[in-house]
Amino acid sequence: MENSKTVSVLNDLLNITNDRIEGFNKVEDKVWENHSNLKSDYDQMVTESQKMKSELIDLITSKGGSPDDTTSTAGALHRTWIDVKNSFSGNKEESTLENVVFGENAAIDAYENALESGDLCPESTLVVQNQLHHLKSAASKFEHLENIK
Repeated sequence: MENSKTVSVLNDLLNITNDRIEGFNKVEDKVWENHSNLKSDYDQMVTESQKMKSELIDLITSKGGSPDDTTSTAGALHRTWIDVKNSFSGNKEESTLENVVFGENAAIDAYENALESGDLCPESTLVVQNQLHHLKSAASKFEHLENIK
């Protein structure tokens, strides 16, 4: 297994994780006034994403790579779209939480694609599989938001 391929895939996942962190920063505290039952799950997602970021940086460094500790272009465009959508939305809380679900599903897709690529070394595969498990678990807690409409 070539380290450069592993590092490239891990850096892509690091960008996605940074996108998640930036997206979480967009959620305003007032959302929790109407959805207080989700606040602890959300806080756990934020904490878990910081842990995931650290694990990815450690893996990249251990493989001789340089961590690309930025966000993705697609993530930046999505956050801009969220801002525009929320400025016209009648129910900003609903819209914001729907965007959390959308972002989590996008992260899950990226992690699944990384695992299917065959470009990860065995150690990295284990870490990415574990992180994917956490992503799916967190996303499942927010799935019922699709029924809010």
